[in-house]
Amino acid sequence: MLTAQDRAIVKSTVPLLESGGEALITHFYRMMLSEHPEVRSLFNQANQASGDQPRALANGVLMYARHIDQLDQLGDLVAKIINKHVALQILPEHYPIVGSCLLRAIEEVLGSDIATPEVLAAWGAAYNQLADILIGAEAAIYDEKAAAPGGWRGGRAFKLATRVQESAEITSFYFRPVDQQPILDFAPGQYIGMKLMIDGEEVRRNYSLSALAQVGHYRISVKREAGGVVSNYLHDRLQVGDTLELFPPAGEFTLTASEKPLVLISGGVGITPTLSMLEAALATQRPIHFIHCARNANVHAFRSWVDELAEQHPQLQRFYCYAESDEQGPVADHVGLLTEDVLAKWLPQERDVDAYFLGPKGFMSVVKRQLKALGVPEKQSRYEFFGPAAALE
Repeated sequence: MLTAQDRAIVKSTVPLLESGGEALITHFYRMMLSEHPEVRSLFNQANQASGDQPRALANGVLMYARHIDQLDQLGDLVAKIINKHVALQILPEHYPIVGSCLLRAIEEVLGSDIATPEVLAAWGAAYNQLADILIGAEAAIYDEKAAAPGGWRGGRAFKLATRVQESAEITSFYFRPVDQQPILDFAPGQYIGMKLMIDGEEVRRNYSLSALAQVGHYRISVKREAGGVVSNYLHDRLQVGDTLELFPPAGEFTLTASEKPLVLISGGVGITPTLSMLEAALATQRPIHFIHCARNANVHAFRSWVDELAEQHPQLQRFYCYAESDEQGPVADHVGLLTEDVLAKWLPQERDVDAYFLGPKGFMSVVKRQLKALGVPEKQSRYEFFGPAAALE
């Protein structure tokens, strides 16, 4: 049980972790993945090498330590972690492995003068508290998804029914269940986890669902990433008729029912979760402003589909921004980077809107700043980093 003294000790170590947290977490990952091969499939090795995963976990640990007296102040962080875990099927037996390696890393990196028995005991109690919270919440979601119509628990065999090239970089993959039974519905914006065997090694990833599940299949649309083990496997080696395991859909970044105008802003492959959001929103009467930014027309996926929807639904306005000009391809509404002035023209005049934006980190930072400057309150904006480092953090 976490005592008041434990909380005080944990909070007192925050400055130490702030100065050396990334080194500690890097050591933790290296130790855990070398000594416990059973959990390697749960982590994205490319993100390990780039440092994205260690940085994300270090930031999460620091936030938890800072707010250990008021966990409600963590906001969406806990929900995001829980959904990532559910998508990759993190189970209770995985938590003791992470906990023991984290305590060892604290001791070995900080040294015995700082990582005293009291400090290690406090951090052990803090980790156990967090683990209990996550395990309980994840168990409830697993039970809920197993009991829902078309639902299941764990992995379920799906067959690749169709693959469609959407752009020079993005291909869509359509999966149908091998058992030909109904599949679980999902909220627009959610993603699905998959388990693959690549060259004899198990790997897990999650990808956004890019179409509603109304016709008995799931669709993901994957960008080929340079050096991406899974994305390149899907693009080059997964063929129609091949099977893999999918986990039930998850994710807290979802479309909320509202009568306010909807603004969907995406950059690059961040377009994929906005597609199911767009489909769902078109079934209502709310105005929709769909804004997509791409390098050029060659890598812009789903343009013709969105254009057709705009012709059929007067409530939908769509705008495209290309960083590069391309005289031979379809024209964009703006060539260059998305600026505040351009965004102002494309937003509804009334700023009381629901804005969702997704894309690479730099793109996200710019859009967040622009929306704030244009008078869209952050509480009405929701954003999700979408890219190769968006795997389990």
